[in-house]
Amino acid sequence: MPNMKNAKKAVKTSAKKNVTNNNYKASMKTAIKNVEKAIASKNKEAANDALKIAIKRIDKAAGANVITANYVARTKSRLTLKVNNME
Repeated sequence: MPNMKNAKKAVKTSAKKNVTNNNYKASMKTAIKNVEKAIASKNKEAANDALKIAIKRIDKAAGANVITANYVARTKSRLTLKVNNME
């Protein structure tokens, strides 16, 4: 346990940030899974709708510095390719 006042505050602050960051990440991962499910069910319209939501959630997580720019680009690219290559 921290002894100094500023260290105690830092523990509280980092705990709050941890909760917020986990929410961003969980929301993003759920949106990505929804896209994958729509692709698996071969429903192009649902996949496009889910893709829009997933991209929005990915960008929000990136804006909060939860994920890196390379991860953003790679994930959006892969999801978009999968949706576009659906038959």
